Amino acid sequence: MNIQRFIAPTSREAMAKARRAFGDSAVILSTRSTGDGFEVMAAAEESLASITTASAAAPQPAARPAPAAAASVEKDTETMAMSTLSFQDYVRERMLRKRREETGQAPMAAPVPQAAPVRAEPRQQPKAEPIAVPVQHFNRVPEVSQPRPEPIRTQAQVPAWEDSQPPVRFGADDNQRMAVELSALREMIEERFNTLAWLGSSRQNPLQANLMHKLIRAGYSPALARAVLERVSPDASPAEAMRWLVDVLTRNLKVAAPGRGLADEGGVISLIGATGVGKTTTAAKLAAQCVKQHGAGSVGMITLDTYRVSGYEQLRTYGRMLGVVAHLAHDRAALVDLLNLLQGKRMVIIDTAGLGQRDQRIQEMLDVLAMPSVKKMLVLNAGSQGDTLDEVLTSFKAAQLHGVVLSKVDEAVKLGPAIDALVRHQVVLRGVANGQRVPEDWQTPDAASLVRLSMGSQGKSVHDPMVNDLGFYFAQSSQAVHLGATHV
Repeated sequence: MNIQRFIAPTSREAMAKARRAFGDSAVILSTRSTGDGFEVMAAAEESLASITTASAAAPQPAARPAPAAAASVEKDTETMAMSTLSFQDYVRERMLRKRREETGQAPMAAPVPQAAPVRAEPRQQPKAEPIAVPVQHFNRVPEVSQPRPEPIRTQAQVPAWEDSQPPVRFGADDNQRMAVELSALREMIEERFNTLAWLGSSRQNPLQANLMHKLIRAGYSPALARAVLERVSPDASPAEAMRWLVDVLTRNLKVAAPGRGLADEGGVISLIGATGVGKTTTAAKLAAQCVKQHGAGSVGMITLDTYRVSGYEQLRTYGRMLGVVAHLAHDRAALVDLLNLLQGKRMVIIDTAGLGQRDQRIQEMLDVLAMPSVKKMLVLNAGSQGDTLDEVLTSFKAAQLHGVVLSKVDEAVKLGPAIDALVRHQVVLRGVANGQRVPEDWQTPDAASLVRLSMGSQGKSVHDPMVNDLGFYFAQSSQAVHLGATHV
């Protein structure tokens, strides 16, 4: 049997050498990658045919010990019948054992070949008996036990990661979105640094931290509390700092001057506001104040409330109690006619329908009341949440208001949110309603009394913050708080 070994840099060149040596009938016995290159073991088909023919005629031995080291490969294969895969394994192990013997190493035990299923296509021989062992030609895919060598990839075949990525191009929308994200990131960083700076100063100034805690418990916003406490003197005693704080809030709360209440001013006053804040009751209290001072003939009452059931009837009932006639206006034209009819009255009170701060009809109502002679008065519920008061003042155009009436003061647990909203929006407080009685539950606003009342503690609440949690309240507000230098 003639078995030769061919070594070349690539598998294609090694198989080409085998083909040149044995022709088209070359049979590939094994392939593998070595340190010297790619190795191919090949033999002629005729030699294998003679071996398999002789092995088919010979009786199969049950078992035999491992052959001696000097025995040839041809003698071993003549006495054993096996498949192509097992024969290749055997030849490979035989060659390795022979090589070890030549180099003086310990001999290897011969492996016992296992019969493998025949999966190759049968090859027809024109003048020969069928071959028991299928022959693999050079132009067929050899079935070998060795794993196929991975193809050698050069640097040009495997591009770098950076080169394989498509180029990044930014459009106008991407640039705008990136600018928005960078702006949000900058605001967040500034907010965190401001918070850290405030916490650092609070640790150095415990008086400032205690006053902040008191303001937050009273319902004041962190933005207003920080704007005020940043100017407190660090050398002041606790009593002096508290008096200074109350004095600052009192001076920044705008109220009507003594003797300049709504009943003293007179004119056309429209009461606007959210649903259920007490506009009709406030209208009756104002009318009662004017009747008490100037008589029943000095007051006129008009209602635009055509939505609420019995809204007009309620105002008529109050009017009959005071001896005043109440009128109903369905639109702007009817309102203009009634104002012309009542222009000789000292005070004309216009009651309107209650609209939520997010109602789209607010602007329509404001357009109906958009007359130079009409003073728009916003009625605020003193017991509302601070965010709700902010939305109401914004929706009803606080800058265009003649003033604010604070209603339901007797029902409010904390006056801090209402005082805070009035200070930040810089609107004038012109009346305080602290009950449902007409006309008794009406007071002229006093800033010092309201601030002291707001700072009074009503006991502990589940909504009160802890001193250690004040860091969560120091986020910078998006709405600036304007405190004049002359007021602090």
